[in-house]
Amino acid sequence: MSQQVAPGREALFRPLEIRSLHLANRLAMSPMTRMGCPDGLPDEVNREYYASRAAGGTGLVVTEGIGIDHPTSVDHAWIPRLDSPASVAAWREVTGAVHSAGGKIVAQLWHVGPLWGANARFDKPNRDRLMELRPMRPSGLWGTPGVTTYSERSVARWIPEIEPMTEAEITETIEAYARSAALAMEAGFDGVTLHGGHGYLLDAFVWADTNRRTDAWGGDLAARVRYPAAVVAAVREAIGPDAPLFYRFSQHTQQDYKARKAETPDELGVYLGALADAGVDLFDASTRRFSDAAFPELEGDDGEVTLAGWARRLTGKASGAVGGVGIGTSLREQKSGAEISASDNVDLVTELMDRGEFDLISVGRLHLADPGIAGVLRSAGPLPEFIREQHEAPLRDPQA
Repeated sequence: MSQQVAPGREALFRPLEIRSLHLANRLAMSPMTRMGCPDGLPDEVNREYYASRAAGGTGLVVTEGIGIDHPTSVDHAWIPRLDSPASVAAWREVTGAVHSAGGKIVAQLWHVGPLWGANARFDKPNRDRLMELRPMRPSGLWGTPGVTTYSERSVARWIPEIEPMTEAEITETIEAYARSAALAMEAGFDGVTLHGGHGYLLDAFVWADTNRRTDAWGGDLAARVRYPAAVVAAVREAIGPDAPLFYRFSQHTQQDYKARKAETPDELGVYLGALADAGVDLFDASTRRFSDAAFPELEGDDGEVTLAGWARRLTGKASGAVGGVGIGTSLREQKSGAEISASDNVDLVTELMDRGEFDLISVGRLHLADPGIAGVLRSAGPLPEFIREQHEAPLRDPQA
């Protein structure tokens, strides 16, 4: 007999269907880069890592970012990839383990774009080789630094302008996304999600600061979103009409946490509407805190709507939220040295879900603290303490 749902938690444990994906509940494990795949291939350590969360009752497992089939997609040899028969076989073991544990799993496809080099700092054996490659930047720009956790030394190394992406490279990367999406389905994933936020490649075309192109791929917001829309369309064709396609987006970038791609709901509608038309089923809104208002300057109830809420309103598609569930300190604040504080804000999650703000909630750090966090949330038990030094430790020692 399944565990009873505590009063007030019902919204979180309702089933959800998106195309062929049938989820037992609305809880997702958020993608978190762990740099724990030797030679870019998951093994038994990674299988246990993902399967244990499914066994713990989490409805949907989302992988860490997986590099697409392009040389500059990811900048660390231990970040996983989907670009070969070997990678398909390795990921098939992971998806099989998650399914055997009763869960569902989608692959997050990733190209770091202008942020190439941020992870290479931690890959001493391969750093020189990796840094010989030219990053993919829409206009050759890293982005104007603002509020960021990167050091001044790192920014100074990355900020010099380079050659913009060529038309051929734009075509190559679109095709690379589609190839890796097809490989994801071959590997047994239940769907695909694209990382289109945080200043990475898809986001870099949307952000006016990094896309100053004067051809068909640049211009106003409607023109700047053509590249991610082309990627979405190519991925939709690659995975077919039944598999779900998610899209993670954000207002902020890692170059500047105060950046905004859309200044108004109308602009956000232009941005997300193009992606919805191209084939996105669920918009995963990445914010510092899941409950933050997207446009607090608006009057009345509109000033309280979250980014996920606006995505749902504007597109008619499902939406997901992420950011600070069970944690009172944002990830950026932690990286800046702030002490981690706990916050039992799960009742607010269910309140906003009942209000129609979002359909899915992603939880990151509490999934690291306790693989069985779904059971804790279901019973309304005390939340586990997240200890960064312990729970964010690498999956294994690269030197071992």
